[in-house]
Amino acid sequence: MVGEEIVSGPFLDADGMKALGAALAITVTGLASAWAEKEIGTAAIGAMAENEGLFGKGLILTVIPETIVIFGLVVALLINSA
Repeated sequence: MVGEEIVSGPFLDADGMKALGAALAITVTGLASAWAEKEIGTAAIGAMAENEGLFGKGLILTVIPETIVIFGLVVALLINSA
């Protein structure tokens, strides 16, 4: 048959599933963190436009979602080490 390839073996074995799980852990946490950081950053800039003294609080609140990505990285490393 022209244009068809014969694939031997399973598409996703145990190692493939581990890699897919690790990739999903980082992808989902990265997207969630980006969305949260966008929302918080927008609000922080609006608050700083009215009161420049809120810069420190805005900076802290903008950095907090990055911990979600760190947790995703830890989960990915745990998945790959198992």
